[in-house]
Amino acid sequence: MIAKLTGVIDSVGQNQVIVDVNGVGYLVFASSRTLARIGSARGTNVSLLIETIVREDQFALYGFADAVEKEWFQILYTVQGVGAKVAQAILSTVDPEQLAVVIAAQDKSVLQQADGVGGKLAARIVTELKEKAGKMALGQAAQQKVQDARSSTGKGGKAAPLVDIPKSAGNDAVSALINLGYGRAEAFGAVANVVRLMGEDLPLPDLIRESLKELSA
Repeated sequence: MIAKLTGVIDSVGQNQVIVDVNGVGYLVFASSRTLARIGSARGTNVSLLIETIVREDQFALYGFADAVEKEWFQILYTVQGVGAKVAQAILSTVDPEQLAVVIAAQDKSVLQQADGVGGKLAARIVTELKEKAGKMALGQAAQQKVQDARSSTGKGGKAAPLVDIPKSAGNDAVSALINLGYGRAEAFGAVANVVRLMGEDLPLPDLIRESLKELSA
């Protein structure tokens, strides 16, 4: 099982790169994001994390520039109907750092921008991964807040416990922000941050007001 390849670029094609490792060329499928990061100049040093997919009729290598993208590839691949190519198409369309928020916010329209993802498959993805994505989205928000606090104070600290958005007030706040013209994913992220920082009992008007401040920060 190949987990990592380090060598030089031999050639780059659409959604793929050939990595020369000591004279042996490995064909590696990669998202447009990863290909953009490694470049296309022949002879350039490159190191890719690899997910090896073995099937009866195929032995394929999928490469990633970082661990976050690889993790999301593995998560997406668990959803019925999402093959390796579709998972990679999604990662070419949505930045892995934002994918958790997109799925947690049930923003199917963003996922449907990826090749091979129709309405039914997008609905299945957000349904099956909503809980996991929600925790990841809140975790990312908490981590960012801690990093911001450390950079401003120079002191360490612990992240606040993760919380779920209250279904009634949270959904109403997200809907209100969408009606004001914000995207579903960014609205969800803002509300999630406010709930984590100020608690679940914040009245709806205050929740909306603070979420607007979050969006304009």
